[in-house]
Amino acid sequence: MDTLSVALHHRLRAFELDLALDVGAGETVALVGPSGAGKSTVLRSVAGLVRARGRVALGAERWLDSAAGIDLPPERRSVGLVFQEYALFPHMTVRENVRFGGRERADELLERLGIAKLANARPGQLSGGERQRVALARALARAPRVLLLDEPLAALDPHTRGIVRAELREFLGETGLPTLLVTHDFEDAAALAARVGVVREGRLLQLSTPGDLLAAPADAVVAGFTGANLLPGVARPGPGGLTEVALDSGGLVYSSDAGAGRVAVAVYPWEVSLARRMPDDSAANHVRAPVASAVSIGNRVRVRVGGLVAEITAASAERLGVREGEVLVASFKATASRIVPLS
Repeated sequence: MDTLSVALHHRLRAFELDLALDVGAGETVALVGPSGAGKSTVLRSVAGLVRARGRVALGAERWLDSAAGIDLPPERRSVGLVFQEYALFPHMTVRENVRFGGRERADELLERLGIAKLANARPGQLSGGERQRVALARALARAPRVLLLDEPLAALDPHTRGIVRAELREFLGETGLPTLLVTHDFEDAAALAARVGVVREGRLLQLSTPGDLLAAPADAVVAGFTGANLLPGVARPGPGGLTEVALDSGGLVYSSDAGAGRVAVAVYPWEVSLARRMPDDSAANHVRAPVASAVSIGNRVRVRVGGLVAEITAASAERLGVREGEVLVASFKATASRIVPLS
């Protein structure tokens, strides 16, 4: 298996796409960012569906090399592309859809992806997860050397999404293909990919493992896309070697990170604890405010207190009696906060 190397330049409506990355054999790399950031353009450029400038190569095989005048058409690029809405042919059965990608491996892939029993059904009769498996089987029926996934879980409801995400992660690990996927959801990216790149206005802001992105976001944009609370303010030296940040919204918070001038304090929801009274513990930062919202997600509850979102268990929320309008204290430690530059 070969490494996919991508270096692209393409003028979009409001900015220039300028992005380079490598995807190793058997590796999955995810690109995350807002809609219109250029993520899907990267996939379509690799597939040859967008006429970009730059270089796309699989090992020593060049699919695009503007300097050398090389720009292979899509049918000559060994790519399997799964579209966001799956783009299945509604008048064809599942087996016919998969065979459209390639006849030789169709039945094998139907078995491998657990959809052989649906071979004679049509897309309109399938659930979202089943349609996703058919689209993946059709892409792999081409026997591609690169797999491209455009928002592979976006069309699924939350319950199905979690199940299919686990299945897809396992399957991607088995293919051995360089896989590039795009999504606006960091949780999906972190679950599926070994490395995640945050893209904004056509630029790759940071590319790293999900753990490194959480531990050391390059800036406020990256921190925001990984799910952090962002508290903008002005940093200066504080007591005990900490950094003190005077928040734009009022009040002071402290971080063990170094910083000065205009910054944002980033703290993740799972690092924020809630209490009825001001706790007497090691947490340096406390925000006392009414509960603005409480949203249940499975067995967790995301609670907004002032400018902070905390993520706690449903049992903890019940014990605290979390209700909108109730005053709670949100606390987090100085060691749990990151100081990041404002973009």
